[in-house]
Amino acid sequence: MADRPGRKPRKPHTAQVVRTERLTPHMQRVVLGGEGLAAFSADTCTDHYVKLLFPSGGATYPEPFDMERIREEFPREQWPVTRTYTVRHWDAELRELTLDFVVHGDEGLAGPWARDVQPGATIRFMGPGGAYAPDPAADWHLLAGDESALPAIARSLEALPDGARVHAFVEVAGPEEEQKIDSDVEVVWLHRGDRPVGEALVEAVRGLDFPEGRVHAFVHGEAGCVKELRRLLRVERQYPREDLSISGYWRLGHNEDGWQSSKREWNAQVEAEQEGGTTASAA
Repeated sequence: MADRPGRKPRKPHTAQVVRTERLTPHMQRVVLGGEGLAAFSADTCTDHYVKLLFPSGGATYPEPFDMERIREEFPREQWPVTRTYTVRHWDAELRELTLDFVVHGDEGLAGPWARDVQPGATIRFMGPGGAYAPDPAADWHLLAGDESALPAIARSLEALPDGARVHAFVEVAGPEEEQKIDSDVEVVWLHRGDRPVGEALVEAVRGLDFPEGRVHAFVHGEAGCVKELRRLLRVERQYPREDLSISGYWRLGHNEDGWQSSKREWNAQVEAEQEGGTTASAA
């Protein structure tokens, strides 16, 4: 039998910053464009995401940019650092990609970059990935998350037809972090204040008078909060796995590198605790 050909390495996209905008005190928008987006598309899922590639360890990479070559020729600590962001909007006609970043001062890597980057700067990224879009055949929709899930929730709301039955909950730091969304759905904005992340969100979803009929749910955000909501939906209310998109986008006390390296194990542990080791997935 002939050997299967290896999977062809994906090539990153190269884009330039077109413009930036501060949406709220802690949310920065960056719009990317340029000829490097000629092969890019993100119009099938409302949770499409890209993985931005940031140079690491002061490295300067040879052109043309080649991830396989970098991994072969550079030490591990100088490989590009990836940060994952949801596609807030993709304009196929203008070939412009909009990403929204949560910014907490100088904390992190991508947030300060988004805050400070100027038009004309170059950024490379992989993607898109994604798996969710609201099912129009569902009787009702549940959308719940924190700031990290807001771009996907907003995009999902804007994709739903007028009159769709939706319960949408978004937890943010305070009223100044609310955003205008082009949808007739009334979003329940939960103001965290000094409460722990996710506490208000779990409380609000638990207090929902759940409608009858088939739900299609999108629940994303901090992993501990998502775990509690997953228990509510999968274990207590016994909604089928295929009708739920549930995942921890981040976890308190972990940067993205640490969270991504432990996410599979975390999901398996959650599965074992909540479903006795069945094949249902927490991601």
